[in-house]
Amino acid sequence: MKIAYVDCFSGAAGDMLLGALLDAGLDFEALRKELDKLPLKDYELTMEEQMRHGLTGSKFDVKLLHHHHAHRHLADIEALIEGSGLSAGVRSRSMAVFRRLARAEAKVHGASIEEIHFHEVGAVDSIVDMVGFVVGLELLGIEELYSSMLTLGGGTVQTEHGLLPAPAPATLEILAKAGAPTCHHPKAQTELLTPTAAALLVELAEFRHPSMNIEAVGYGFGTKELDWPNAVRVWLGETGLPAQEDRDEVALLECNMDDTTGERLGYAMEQCLAAGALDAWFTPIQMKKNRPGVKFSLLAPPDLVPKLSELLLRETSTLGVRFTTCPRRKAGRRIRSVETPWGKVQVKEKVLEGEVVAHSPEYEDCARLARKADVPLAEVYEAVREASRP
Repeated sequence: MKIAYVDCFSGAAGDMLLGALLDAGLDFEALRKELDKLPLKDYELTMEEQMRHGLTGSKFDVKLLHHHHAHRHLADIEALIEGSGLSAGVRSRSMAVFRRLARAEAKVHGASIEEIHFHEVGAVDSIVDMVGFVVGLELLGIEELYSSMLTLGGGTVQTEHGLLPAPAPATLEILAKAGAPTCHHPKAQTELLTPTAAALLVELAEFRHPSMNIEAVGYGFGTKELDWPNAVRVWLGETGLPAQEDRDEVALLECNMDDTTGERLGYAMEQCLAAGALDAWFTPIQMKKNRPGVKFSLLAPPDLVPKLSELLLRETSTLGVRFTTCPRRKAGRRIRSVETPWGKVQVKEKVLEGEVVAHSPEYEDCARLARKADVPLAEVYEAVREASRP
């Protein structure tokens, strides 16, 4: 699977994201040809190779031939995109990005998304940046997009509404709604992450570092000159090597008890799992003098035997812990994401001899979507199973 990872070490903006894709191998003429399908006029695209702070990269620009900013409502932008000759996937994902931005603007300004009219983002250059990034991903064949945490700046930013604190209120609302991971740049007293880039990455990317075989790296420069490279970096490649079966050793720790309360046993299990045990379980047993008892079992890496055995001796009434080391054969495991009508869900695949023999949806993902959409959990599970079929 072809994937991309966006490294936002200095924030991101729409033009920077497109510049990084171009620097990593996106064909400029192919991009221009696709964007010509938008019913927009009076602009031209430029790309310039630059070097900043010892790094080479691309500076992408949308140059307006007539300097006027149209104020468009969401319905105007949706009609513009739907009326284009772009692919169905590009149209759908682009409109999802704009709707996410509209919801944030509406929340910030206390209006409905139908009432919101875009200023900066309604301009030709911003529309081209946002749709162009989605087009670029499709042209490169990117099936999954990932992102680092988003670096934020400080100070103030000039907007149509006047001077506002950076990050811009719409940017923060987008991040807050998605629970996106962020960090603060210690030296930046300027806006680093724009609403455009925030909407694109929150809508299209997963915020984690994937296992990947890197094939190309691109740098997209921003307009501002800073004391460090004002760029976003994109890694292109494929998902990591196929999951392989493995063999290792695991320790089995056990102890028998007939005089420990359920509360203490439950607490001991929590402590052992937190300390690194791979699995833990209780088995009802019969002990001497016909007393009902409990066998407490743990699986753990062998190097944790001293730590876990001490935990068992301290947290339970047992006088001894027996342990042995067992050889173990493990099936290959691989994580991938699938699309459902309510959003993405991670699925764990079980692999034997190169063949996927079972898959298991991630419960927390399914539960989150079920709660958000107010649908039965079983319905989400079924959608994941359907999407996981070859």
